[in-house]
Amino acid sequence: MGLAPLILVLKTLALRRNDETYNRAARFWARIFGINFLFGVVTGIPMEFQFGTNWSLFSRFAGGVIGQTLAMEGVFAFFLESAFLGLFLYGEKRLGPRGHWWSAVAVFLGSWLSGFFIIVTDAWMQHPVGYTLAPDGSAQLSNFWAIVLNPWAWWQYAHNMSGAVITGAFVMASIGAFYLLWGKFVEYGRIFVRVGVLAALISSVLQLFPTGDGQGRMVALHQPVTLAAMEALFESQPGAPLVLVGQPNVDEHKIDNPITVPRALSFLTYRAWKAEVKGLDAFPQDQWPTSIELLYFSYHIMVGLGTVFIAIGVVAAFLLWRGWLFSSRWMLWILLLALPFPYIANTAGWMTAELGRQPWLVYSLMRTADGYSKLVSAGNGIFTLLGFMGMYTVLGILFLFLIRREIEQGPEATVEMGH
Repeated sequence: MGLAPLILVLKTLALRRNDETYNRAARFWARIFGINFLFGVVTGIPMEFQFGTNWSLFSRFAGGVIGQTLAMEGVFAFFLESAFLGLFLYGEKRLGPRGHWWSAVAVFLGSWLSGFFIIVTDAWMQHPVGYTLAPDGSAQLSNFWAIVLNPWAWWQYAHNMSGAVITGAFVMASIGAFYLLWGKFVEYGRIFVRVGVLAALISSVLQLFPTGDGQGRMVALHQPVTLAAMEALFESQPGAPLVLVGQPNVDEHKIDNPITVPRALSFLTYRAWKAEVKGLDAFPQDQWPTSIELLYFSYHIMVGLGTVFIAIGVVAAFLLWRGWLFSSRWMLWILLLALPFPYIANTAGWMTAELGRQPWLVYSLMRTADGYSKLVSAGNGIFTLLGFMGMYTVLGILFLFLIRREIEQGPEATVEMGH
């Protein structure tokens, strides 16, 4: 999802400047997008089957609501994206420059629409709206627009998509830095670094504010116990501090070795330095997230890496502005080595969202313990999990091999994509 708007930027520059270099750059990233898309489909389909196999009681309870958004994701977004991706990859000569640009727009819209319907589904589980409970106890859709316009969904979507663009931008800048350090495809390396760094800076700032701030305030409003666990705030207090570093000691209800910013949590949450923030002691223990330590560390890894991304973006953009970036080998090495970290940050962010919702599967309506398939034993679950881990490891190795081959061949590889 993060690559789609960047490919559109490259296609737009190619059209406006009538420069074939940008066209080749767009084609190169379209090939990498295509590999990503393929592996996304292959690994994503088993996840949908799990609704029926591993989470049958959840499906029975929530299917009347989430079936709508998941079907729309498949029919509208996925089909739009896949059809136009085919045109973008193989129809350039038939479509002409403008038609090819429009196919890039359709791929971008399709992938972002796909993300939206998935986020709307997850947001309903985080903050259920627009439903009624039927006589059999299941949730049924009563107001479609309430689900689509769920304020939680819009903040989560904005935060998620800026995270996706950060990933795409850092991957692009990283490959560009590799080309510049390698001394091959230097012209393309400069384009990739320039576009990647600017996109990384903009999206990293947006990730912090307003999207991260808005998402955080949603959690404070609708899931205050989650906020307390994310910050390992065991006691309610006015002027609550923000923990920068420390280890949650759940048994003794305290933070070990803390480094804090006094009153900052109160200000960030309620815009008042002395506002009271509810701690875990304000809630029954059976409503606490089930893995407070993992939630706390996931959240802090996400925020810590987000801060690092802003710092890298600011320094790299300053060097770019001064005209020093392409000759600053130390900064190019930082951009090159930064490649895996947005993936880690996104994973940590999703772990924060899903661990934070526990012990609920649908917040305040269905507990996770009540949602799984009762006839599937723990042994069955472990067996299939290990099987999928093995398959996904093989797929991961194949993915890296294909991506490495594309990078090695470079943007000038003569792949017939127009017939």
